[in-house]
Amino acid sequence: MNVKSKKVIKKVLLYVILFAISIIWVIPIFTLIATAIKGKAEFYMGTSLFSIPENIAWSNFLNAFTKGRLFLYMKNDLIVSCLKVPLGIVIEAMAAFALTRLNIKHKTGIFIFFLIGMMLPLQTALVPINVVYSKLGLLNTYSGLIFVYIGFGISFGILILRGFFSSIPKELDDAAYIDGCSKWHLFYRIIIPVSKPAIATLIITDFLATWNEYLLASVIINDNSMKTVPTGILTFVGEHSTDYGYLCAGVLISVIPILIIYLLFQRYFVEGMAGAVKS
Repeated sequence: MNVKSKKVIKKVLLYVILFAISIIWVIPIFTLIATAIKGKAEFYMGTSLFSIPENIAWSNFLNAFTKGRLFLYMKNDLIVSCLKVPLGIVIEAMAAFALTRLNIKHKTGIFIFFLIGMMLPLQTALVPINVVYSKLGLLNTYSGLIFVYIGFGISFGILILRGFFSSIPKELDDAAYIDGCSKWHLFYRIIIPVSKPAIATLIITDFLATWNEYLLASVIINDNSMKTVPTGILTFVGEHSTDYGYLCAGVLISVIPILIIYLLFQRYFVEGMAGAVKS
């Protein structure tokens, strides 16, 4: 067997493996869609999860909004996500700028201190957060969720932005200072525009994490009118029976904002992650 034949065989095997992986990835999505368009009676008749119903139950999507109050939960989640994501990125960008561009002592130690936050198990903070928030009156508030989300997300954001900022040539700084730029102008006129790929990466990952976060939201938010999508969708589950059709329809609808964010910023995603790994 010659070298060319071996390369062809390897390529064929690679495509077969990738095809198998894609099938495994697509199966849950297909079953979710197939269940979302089934009526309750048809679902409990024992038909296959992969079967398409004869009569599509479009009412499941309407019930998700009317019975399930999905619009309210999506509104709450959008408010929290649209406030938390940009505010968190601004704080993370300023911290990363200080660690890479300013002459401060113990930069490595400060960076490690931030990274320790990624090692803290979320479960260990649930009781202290609940106690402190109850005394400060932050339970069942948007600000309560935003504060704690920023706190737990800041370590990852600094990790990504510090890596990308470190890859930007320091010659840009010197040229900016010669032109009369201050450190503040260097930050928002040069470093931030150059770092669009990293910022777009954070927008995608941070929005996804905030939109889908359940544990903290379930502890901080008890009022049904303030619940976000992950905690709100659980109200679709009945005590004695569950209509999986409109439950899956609600899940499908709730994915739409995430898809929109990803489609808007996906072209920067790979470049941003690559820049973060360089350092």
